[in-house]
Amino acid sequence: MSQGTLLLTNRIDEIYTQWPFYGSPRITVQLNREGYGVNIKRVKRLMGVMGLTAIYPGPKLSQPHPGHRIYPYLLSQITISRANQVWSTDITYIRLARGFVYLVAVIDWYSRYVLSWELSNTLENGFCVTALLNALAIAIPEIFNTDQGSQFTSDDFLAVLQNREIHISMDSRGRALDNIFVERLWRSVKYENVYIHHYETMDEAYAGLATYFQFYNEQRPHQSLGYQTPAEVYFEEREVMPIIRARV
Repeated sequence: MSQGTLLLTNRIDEIYTQWPFYGSPRITVQLNREGYGVNIKRVKRLMGVMGLTAIYPGPKLSQPHPGHRIYPYLLSQITISRANQVWSTDITYIRLARGFVYLVAVIDWYSRYVLSWELSNTLENGFCVTALLNALAIAIPEIFNTDQGSQFTSDDFLAVLQNREIHISMDSRGRALDNIFVERLWRSVKYENVYIHHYETMDEAYAGLATYFQFYNEQRPHQSLGYQTPAEVYFEEREVMPIIRARV
């Protein structure tokens, strides 16, 4: 990827993080207002590489794995009242000095606790399965919610949930905010960590994100949690909190 393309890709990420309801037409307009001189075809292609999709209602919000079952959205009539009732996951783009990687995380909806996360330099589903297995080593949720992306509708990913009899929920098309807690997490990760530190390499990003997620879980108070930390809420009925694992 050329330096010019990388700069453009990073700016698309910044615009999307600030306004996640922007699709490629609005992002193209914003870029051209800033003098990039780019057409919508190029913006669409780069957003595809980055795995970005606007959260506004519309057709083809995400592309499921071909031939795989799409599960119904189970959360529209549910009150989230306890930890491990609903977990969710998603993937985002993390920029580096000379490229980028992808970040996946598993989050508990009730507490906002990040149970696990992984980095990958491709969008193959293996790192998503690894993150899921690491989260399930902590607890088993009642419901697991994802979008309809190919990583989460793959046989490998679904089998992990099915084998543990976890109810599978998938964001329905035309629903803008089904996975809003993960979207808020990504905003915090980027504004409070990634955009500040300007990571050079994947190893550097991994170390920095490990520090950030420990801070996010155990030190950062959330207004929506009554200014408690996610760990305090998630583990309020447990005596021991696990340490976020180091990279092997």
